[in-house]
Amino acid sequence: MTNFPHTSFPHIRHDTESGHPPGSAENPGTNPDARITPEPASKRTARSFSSRRGDPRQAGEVDSADVSASVPQRTALAPGLWLVATPIGNLGDLTPRALDILCRADLVLAEDTRVTGKLLALHGKKRPLLPYHEHNSAGMRPRILAELGAGRSVALASDAGTPLISDPGYKLVRAAVAAGHRVSPAPGASSVLAALVVSGLPSDRFLFAGFSPHRVQERRRFFAELAPVNATIVFFEAPGRLAASLAAAAEIFGDRPAAMARELTKLFEEIRRDSLPALAGYYAGQPAPKGEIVVVIGPPATRIAEGGEAKAESQALDLALQAALATQTLKAAVAAVSVEFGRPRKEVYSRALALRGPGARPEP
Repeated sequence: MTNFPHTSFPHIRHDTESGHPPGSAENPGTNPDARITPEPASKRTARSFSSRRGDPRQAGEVDSADVSASVPQRTALAPGLWLVATPIGNLGDLTPRALDILCRADLVLAEDTRVTGKLLALHGKKRPLLPYHEHNSAGMRPRILAELGAGRSVALASDAGTPLISDPGYKLVRAAVAAGHRVSPAPGASSVLAALVVSGLPSDRFLFAGFSPHRVQERRRFFAELAPVNATIVFFEAPGRLAASLAAAAEIFGDRPAAMARELTKLFEEIRRDSLPALAGYYAGQPAPKGEIVVVIGPPATRIAEGGEAKAESQALDLALQAALATQTLKAAVAAVSVEFGRPRKEVYSRALALRGPGARPEP
């Protein structure tokens, strides 16, 4: 599984830019792996896609046929494992190089063969596909490694986005690297990076945490562990859990800036930016949204205008205590945090009792 396991490919707008594809006859220096024979113009077919609400394309927008037509016919792909990014919604985000690799690889692995098959069909292509996902990965890896050992090229594609982002692909890459095989990326769409860059939050240091847990207590522990991290936090969330997840995050992270990105690159794309408490309050009074969701939370403040470094350090101590108390006894949490911050145990113990709230009893 990668970015979102159930992404479909609706009839939506395409916003690719014109220009020669990497490794084309006009730009041969970018692909050393193959000799290039451009596809005859007579084989390029025009097709259009219309939506249930009418044709959404506007002047200057590009049909997926234009992407397919720009991919030249080439010789066999170089042996190795190729990691191919696919669109997270907008079909125009499939790069000509990604389509070319999917068409030339000896073996194509797909998270869901129906999804990848539909993507290829929309570009007028058809390839035999083999499934590779979390339920069959252990059994498939030996077979794939045998294919690589025989000098074949293998392409790994996710349902949507970049492979290995929240899926079992890393185990295959690790095994391929250990066996001495070539592993190459074909970069492209990623909902993690797309949400991060439109959030308006610091992007120089961030942590992707995958999907939040289903169970309430596990989710709280999940947030408590992330709260002290001095970086922007990015995670996936299911629509039905968004309101509860934001409420728990607001309680644990506090009043931090955040963003909710939904249906990125699709027709009904939505990006909402506000403080965590404000976002939690908004979605508490709304029906569960639809589609794929990415939540971005800003990092903790390193300096506070009023109070300076002392107040910032006190805030960091509280976050560390919250994370420790989520997984340890009061006594153990106090011991660990007092050592980490070099603060008197009695002081940390008093702060821990305050964080636990009224009625918290001291442990013997």
